[in-house]
Amino acid sequence: MPLIKPNQQLRRDLKETADLLKWSGVDLMQAAVRLSEGGQEDEARELRNVATSYQAVEDRLAGYADEVKAGRINRSKPE
Repeated sequence: MPLIKPNQQLRRDLKETADLLKWSGVDLMQAAVRLSEGGQEDEARELRNVATSYQAVEDRLAGYADEVKAGRINRSKPE
């Protein structure tokens, strides 16, 4: 059964947000490497922690998008 338009939009938004977090995490990891190379290990560690937390949230959002596709999460009407 195809998704209704509000659920399609919800799934699209969740996937887009997950992708944004993924690439933001990649950018943060690259910045952490540069900080570490510059001797700023404490700052680098903080950025790595943030990037790791982004990955966990990204995985959760991607899972929610899969649940929308499977029909386990529904949006009855658009906001």
